[in-house]
Amino acid sequence: MNRPDTVDGAPGPAPGAVTLIRYTLLASALAARAAPRVLTLYVLLTLVAGGLPVATAWLTKFVMDGLVDATSPGRLIALAAGLAAVSAVTCVTSELTQYLQAEMNRATGLLSQDRLFTAVDGFVGLGRFENPRFLDRLRLALQAGGMSANQVVNGLLGSGQALLTIAGLLGSLFVLSPAMTALVLVAGVPTLLAEIALSRRQARVYWDIGHTERREFFYSTLLTSVAAATEVRLFGIGGFLRGRMLADRRTSNGARRALDRQQASVQTGLGLLAALVAGAGLLWAVGTARSGGLSVGDVAIFVAAVAGVQGATAALAGQIANFYQALLMFEHYVVVTTAGPDLPVAAAPRALPRLRHGIELRDVWFRYSDDHPWVLRGVTFRIEHGSTLALVGLNGAGKSTLVKLLCRLYDPTRGTILWDGVDLRDVDPAALRHRIGAVFQDYMRYDMTAAENIGLGDLDALDDRTRVQAAAEQAGIHDTLASLPQGYETLLSRMFFMESDKDDPQTGIVLSGGQWQRLALARAFLRDRRDLMILDEPSSGLDAEAEHEIHASLARHRGDRTSLLISHRLGTVRDADLIVVLSEGRVVEHGTHHALMAAGQVYARLFALQSTGYRQGPGECRPVLPAGRS
Repeated sequence: MNRPDTVDGAPGPAPGAVTLIRYTLLASALAARAAPRVLTLYVLLTLVAGGLPVATAWLTKFVMDGLVDATSPGRLIALAAGLAAVSAVTCVTSELTQYLQAEMNRATGLLSQDRLFTAVDGFVGLGRFENPRFLDRLRLALQAGGMSANQVVNGLLGSGQALLTIAGLLGSLFVLSPAMTALVLVAGVPTLLAEIALSRRQARVYWDIGHTERREFFYSTLLTSVAAATEVRLFGIGGFLRGRMLADRRTSNGARRALDRQQASVQTGLGLLAALVAGAGLLWAVGTARSGGLSVGDVAIFVAAVAGVQGATAALAGQIANFYQALLMFEHYVVVTTAGPDLPVAAAPRALPRLRHGIELRDVWFRYSDDHPWVLRGVTFRIEHGSTLALVGLNGAGKSTLVKLLCRLYDPTRGTILWDGVDLRDVDPAALRHRIGAVFQDYMRYDMTAAENIGLGDLDALDDRTRVQAAAEQAGIHDTLASLPQGYETLLSRMFFMESDKDDPQTGIVLSGGQWQRLALARAFLRDRRDLMILDEPSSGLDAEAEHEIHASLARHRGDRTSLLISHRLGTVRDADLIVVLSEGRVVEHGTHHALMAAGQVYARLFALQSTGYRQGPGECRPVLPAGRS
């Protein structure tokens, strides 16, 4: 398999020995940190288990020779008791090892998940989450974390156990026939090479079909989610989505089928080779025994040793293959957890002062990559402290991108954004975001209680019911929440309950779209001690009366705070201190509502178009434009 050199780049060259050793040490360290005592006991049991087949083979030889040579009953009983004891230890060791493996899986899975999500939470911006390659890698990292770390450890210990068994049995064979020992040993080499090649192929297939499986999951989610159910049924697109989902499943199935066929053919060939070697060895042993060269016990240990070496060799090949594949999968986990911030973070961040003067954008250019077109082209404006600036423009003008830059979810490709003269790239992103409150057009609906949905806006107030309730009252949602079956403790979700609970109001409530939007506003109102308030279409889902009510509440909440307001409804921005009009990523106008209307340019045209329906009579469709324009 090719190696993913970067967290969001294409796979690179196959990893070398040094890299594989590094990943082995990292996986072992992860398991040792997660469950040190369990791992220690697991290692000891593995060493014991490696010697048990050898002990079984020799005890069997001694029993067989004792029977032929008329050894004393006491010695035979002791040998039989020893053989039974080894069998009992084998059984206990096997069961205990399985338990220890399961315990390691649980402990390592928990630790690896914590480290993975801690690393993902450390990504400063959004770039990686909007990169399909990263999403594929993240999915594989989620699968690979605890599972692959344990597979690496299991493969390492399993290989050690198989090597102990092989060494002991080969030593036994060597005593009987050096030539047969060499034959059995050489016959095991193709098995090892074939298994390693298959493991590389399997890991490559997992990477290649990753995006296909993500698409399949996307379509299956659409077919089963409440959010999409209405449109899926209204538009009759269920069959279309199902067809795409099944097409992706067939694609991934085809790749897995080809891999399974290759594995089946290779394993069949290896099985036939093992049978040929075993048959040749048995013929030699029988012939040598007939000529007096081997005793009955020697034949028994020879047969057991050949079968044991072949079994242990196959196990070793399988362990090495699994070990190698686990390392290749574990690499995704390592790449994600060691990627570091996706945006540069200053080694010694500058202190971010409370906003006293304003926020300034100087010649800001932005595009998502060198292959993408420019989203912003030389944007320059200033948000004065204590003022409200409104951004308006058609869809795709760059308004939401500017919000992302102000929150430092991306950095400008060119230009700077200054907070009281301090470049945002020179401050701690967490400190910056602590100073910002926001309502986004694509707000979240958390499947949590009503109180938690609001409290997430400021974790310091999560358990402060007074502040939570005050925010809800300000957003006009308090009465609704208070009337729920459990009040603010009512779960706003139905996804965590069985079908049998659907008629029980205590199991969860689903709010309307407008109620959810008010809840998102309450979440923003809870952040009432912030320097900058960003309002991105804060009333887009509300009726006219509710919109007026919310904007009046927002105006009271803003007070003398610095605010950025984005809205397609131009009537809601007319009272802003400054209106900036964006078009194709450029500032084409700026000024107050009255000044822009008097100028009769883009803003005036858009405002007139929106007000047409209110100013024209029935049957009249011609938009009203400012005086002097046609």
